[in-house]
This record gives sequence, structure tokens and C-alpha cells, in this order.
Amino acid sequence: MPATDDLSGLPYVPLADLPPEAAATVTLIDEGGPFPYDKDGSIFGNYEGLLPDREDGYYEEYTVETPGSDDRGARRIVGGADGELYWTEDHYESFEVIWR
Repeated sequence: MPATDDLSGLPYVPLADLPPEAAATVTLIDEGGPFPYDKDGSIFGNYEGLLPDREDGYYEEYTVETPGSDDRGARRIVGGADGELYWTEDHYESFEVIWR
């Protein structure tokens, strides 16, 4: 596994190194749902500009459950239309590319 993604410049993180809830969310994404939150699968605007610049609607966001949280928490997976997946545990402050 390379250290960083050539396209985005972001570091890679192996899916196996993420919390088990992230793996469960990736499985749901692969299966097309059903998703636990209404906002799962909604358009992610990339307003922070941390992901590669793409046309509107290219990215979708998904909630990663946070045990003990009484709301959606800060953990998300953002998926691109070409199948790439990005992990954020700090509500879009930073991202890593998920290596599968």
C-alpha cells in the first residue's frame, strides 16, 4: 500500500485499521443500503476543498455509527462516483483514503 494517494495527496488508511462500524458502513455502501440515517447517500459538497475537485453530485456521504453518541456523531465515509472511499473521524476537518 502506498503512503498517499496520487490523485488527492491524502494518506491511505487500511479498512481493517478503522473502527468496526466503518467496515459495516462500507458493507452497506457496497450493498446499496438500507442505511440507518435519512442523510446517508446525500450529496457531499466538498466545500472544505479537501477532496479532489469534481462536478457537483460526484460525492455522497454516509454516517459511521459512533458508540455512545446520541446523534450521528462526527464520523463519516464519503464515496466518489468512481468507487473511491474517504474516511473522516472529525466531521470533514481531515480525510484519509480507505484502502481495501
